[in-house]
Amino acid sequence: MPADFTDHFSAVAEAYAAARPTYPPALFDHLAGLAPARGHAWDCAAGNGQAALALAARFARVTATDASAAQIAQAPRHPGATYRVALAAESGLPDSSVDLITVAQALHWIDLPSFYEEAGRVLVRNGLIAVWCYGLQRVDDDALDQRLEHFYRCVVGPYWAPERALVETGYRSLPFPFEELRPPPFEMAHRWLLAELLAYLRTWSATAAFVTARGFDPVTSLGEELAPLWGPGHRRRRVRWPLSLRIGRPRRSA
Repeated sequence: MPADFTDHFSAVAEAYAAARPTYPPALFDHLAGLAPARGHAWDCAAGNGQAALALAARFARVTATDASAAQIAQAPRHPGATYRVALAAESGLPDSSVDLITVAQALHWIDLPSFYEEAGRVLVRNGLIAVWCYGLQRVDDDALDQRLEHFYRCVVGPYWAPERALVETGYRSLPFPFEELRPPPFEMAHRWLLAELLAYLRTWSATAAFVTARGFDPVTSLGEELAPLWGPGHRRRRVRWPLSLRIGRPRRSA
């Protein structure tokens, strides 16, 4: 594991790959359409390769890097994607070799000055960088949402890393030294069983930290609380996460 990396997800890497929601295809279509070419994309802090796999369907070549070897090990293989364990500032890519850089739900874990310097080095002229995150999910029921928000803020809330606050602001408080473009709105949406939602909650870094500190899984009692409100075990409800997306291009020299 690279030095200077705080690993929040290796312990739940397998569950993360199985239970995290997937990004909408329209997002990747939009980014591919804005990129100057579809030759090479770099998915930085790629985690389990969710975004990398979608990029590989649209770009001739994808390089996916992450500081967590356990996360990379869970990534699905694709002939157009190369996975490598590396810090965000150490892509190992040649100068001016990347048409698109993506960072999905991970910018808040990255040392930004060094990453932005690396991004500027590897992007082609008029290349594109896109970073996005998603916060607390919403379900199609107010009573369920209230209990889920209580779990998020009050039960596991004290166990979120300080960086979580950056997600809650949609990355708007972070520097973004690029010529910024205005994207259309995107969201993830799935029709999930209660068991699928609970599996997702167990992938939260705060939930894992709670289990480590307290010695028991708080999602179990939450599931018992939610079950009567959710309905029969086979019932699927719409769960959605609006995406906060920032995209830009390298600034032109004066």
